[in-house]
Amino acid sequence: MRGDWVEVLVDTGNGVRAFEIAATRDGRRVEVTTSRSMVEVAEVTRTGQTVRTARFLSGRVVAIVEHPATDGRQPRGAPDQDQAGHQAGRRPAT
Repeated sequence: MRGDWVEVLVDTGNGVRAFEIAATRDGRRVEVTTSRSMVEVAEVTRTGQTVRTARFLSGRVVAIVEHPATDGRQPRGAPDQDQAGHQAGRRPAT
């Protein structure tokens, strides 16, 4: 889904460097594949065609952080809340 992105932290020998791979258009998603020696992050279309790929040696990968897209929808059954975290229609106690 557009807005999905994956952050990969890699040990470069001089420190840790962050790489970000994002789904840049509607209908695309980011997939992470790990194997014994390689971590592959790919932006993929709806039909499964790979648009771009980033590959990292798994021995150098420190962390993989997946950030799902936020589309502004509330999960089912969740109460509506304003930006301050208060339920709609209720005022905080003073």
